[in-house]
Amino acid sequence: MLFNSFQFLLFFPIVTLIYFILPHKFRWFHLLIASCVFYMAFIPIYILILFLTIIVDYIAGIWIENAAGRQRKLFLAMSIVANVGILGFFKYYNFFIENVNQIFLFSHIGASIPFLKIALPIGLSFHTFQAMSYTIEVYRGNQKPERHFGIYALYVMFYPQLVAGPIERPQNMLHQFHEKHEFDYTEVVAGLRMMLWGVFKKAVIADRLALFTDPVFNDPKGYSGLVLVIATVFFAFQIFCDFSGYSNIALGAARVMGYKLMVNFNWPYSAKSMSEFWRRWHISLSFWFNDYLFTPLTVAFRNYGLLAIALSAVFTFLISGLWHGAAWHYIVWGGLHGIAIAYEALTRKTRKKLFKKLPEIVGNTIGIACTFSYVCFSYIFFRANNMADALYIVRKIPAAFGEGLALLKDHAPALQMPLSGAKVWLCVAVAVLLELVHIFQNKRSFNAVLQSQPWYLRWSAYYFFVLMILYMGVFQNRQFIYFQF
Repeated sequence: MLFNSFQFLLFFPIVTLIYFILPHKFRWFHLLIASCVFYMAFIPIYILILFLTIIVDYIAGIWIENAAGRQRKLFLAMSIVANVGILGFFKYYNFFIENVNQIFLFSHIGASIPFLKIALPIGLSFHTFQAMSYTIEVYRGNQKPERHFGIYALYVMFYPQLVAGPIERPQNMLHQFHEKHEFDYTEVVAGLRMMLWGVFKKAVIADRLALFTDPVFNDPKGYSGLVLVIATVFFAFQIFCDFSGYSNIALGAARVMGYKLMVNFNWPYSAKSMSEFWRRWHISLSFWFNDYLFTPLTVAFRNYGLLAIALSAVFTFLISGLWHGAAWHYIVWGGLHGIAIAYEALTRKTRKKLFKKLPEIVGNTIGIACTFSYVCFSYIFFRANNMADALYIVRKIPAAFGEGLALLKDHAPALQMPLSGAKVWLCVAVAVLLELVHIFQNKRSFNAVLQSQPWYLRWSAYYFFVLMILYMGVFQNRQFIYFQF
């Protein structure tokens, strides 16, 4: 079920109303059933896969606590293998077979392995990582195993964050499902405001920018270098508004019922380095990879100093790229981020001395511009349909500068755009509006500002955003980008 669908417009108030009517002892069951309905709106049969992993990890958590020594590691390994095995089969089997067949072809081996017609279950990467987080935290002694099977199942399946995060830790969520949440008008209004802002970002900004970016990236050879660069920058704002819009709706829906999910985005395009970018972008995934992959690797190879940090960063981000998609262009995208983090680790002292010599505003501006430019460049590999398209776009970038200068001098014909000039400027306007809101929020919370205003100003603001969504929103039942992961 999509957050930006008519189905959800009916689903959310009905589920929330019943939640507050029911006695506390029945609420977990109600939310679990609602989450099953939410998930089954996509491909119903795949809920059996979710049930299988839930059963495996629930039992593994109890066995890990009751075991000692090598047995604990064995039970943890069994849980991880089960989760990664299911993820690997559905997400990476055909990718693996494709590459094996290419090796056979290159080696002149007259054989090929058939592909399987399987669809990737929605959100499999997200709830797999959340389930793995549970057994790892139980193994480390940071979380007691959950004995209530229904509560554990709800931890994995809680509908607001089931298919695209945030990827929650058991320490944050499990106790909340045991607690009684009273109806709190202030929290309900705050949650609905978050949802409204999320829908605005998705429908008005992300899906409007998609009208420009989709035709360009689906046929890059049909457009000039400058248009390809514009589409890449637009995609940076599109993916941010798409994913953070989903997160806003998820956090808001949970908050209405009294649940607190972790914030997943914190104005990432204001980052002055790639390291800072990943502390602001998809925060729950960044923490997951840091805690369960990057940090263990750096500890294991700590004798190699900065080299261990650099190599661990590259490896971690290569895995992150593969997590995002079963294709080489995703792996390259991850590798680019890993190389950037490694470079920053190896040159931290030198860069710190250099930036000390510059005025703070100059250093910050350079840092933000360089980081945003690098992130946009990496997005070429993230958004392109394949490696060939990505490399073609990269080759066209130098031509974009010449085309831009020619346009400024009025020595070139008008560019072929996928949208009319007015609609292109509207795309620019909504992106600028987003950044203005972020600048404002950086000084004071937008929620706090609205909450402090008289009722007529608050409702005027709500009315304005609703009208903007209705009149400027793009409603094509477009799936959220991260649903495919």
